[in-house]
Amino acid sequence: MSAKLQRLSDTLESVLGAKPVTRLGELTLEVPAADYLRTAQALRDHPGLRFEQLIDLCGVDYSTYGDRPREGARYAAVLHLLSVTHNWRLRLRTFCADDAFPLLPSVTGLWPGVNWFEREAFDLFGIVFEGHPDLRRILTDYGFVGHPFRKDFPISGHVEMRYDPEQKRVIYEPVTIEPREVTPRVVRDANYGENGR
Repeated sequence: MSAKLQRLSDTLESVLGAKPVTRLGELTLEVPAADYLRTAQALRDHPGLRFEQLIDLCGVDYSTYGDRPREGARYAAVLHLLSVTHNWRLRLRTFCADDAFPLLPSVTGLWPGVNWFEREAFDLFGIVFEGHPDLRRILTDYGFVGHPFRKDFPISGHVEMRYDPEQKRVIYEPVTIEPREVTPRVVRDANYGENGR
């Protein structure tokens, strides 16, 4: 670990009482959902940390991680923070306490630019950000059922929409496409690889 990352790690431990994890030359701080808002506020406001910018917030579905099912909470919000003052970065990860209704407090009061990122995580993963000023779908249609980035979402979806020229409106119908497995075929000549070809 570089001296700068070590200094950040030590500062996080002294200010928040939490030890971040170092992986691939980056620090990740994981906090429980109950401490999420308080920790985010400290990361932004403490003079030794000063994470003024939130670069990104994304939702993650950890129902399977790698080749094995994950034990513990399923949904997480991951924030990427930047301190312009100290020139360091941090990843903050928080798992939602309830998989049936993933809920976290909104951090739009701390970083107003996170508004659209929280809407995206809500739309695609179903993570509800309590206190968000305008939490509604951003990428899918308002009548869309489900959250397409959840790992249990069907590949072809539940409904399809199309414009019906006779009714002169958009209509929704159950999906009519039969799921199929596409196996790539490689077609080669019978003598492929012989005589330098």
